[in-house]
Amino acid sequence: MSRVCQLTGKSVMVGNNVSHSNRKTKRKFYPNLISKKFYLPEEECFVTLKISTSALRNINKKGISACIKEAREKGYLK
Repeated sequence: MSRVCQLTGKSVMVGNNVSHSNRKTKRKFYPNLISKKFYLPEEECFVTLKISTSALRNINKKGISACIKEAREKGYLK
């Protein structure tokens, strides 16, 4: 499975390691992802999602139903 948040679409970013002598080599910045199981009351089932920790904060703020609906509209979740 790729390293992409299923609710926000956050994925790997590319940047540089910069040494003391100012040499630059390519590196990757990975999103902080966790696997979490949620209960959807309207569908009466559990769903396991691979989400970023910032998406988890959005779920705590808005609720899982609103976040999944928004992710489906944006095309991150099927």
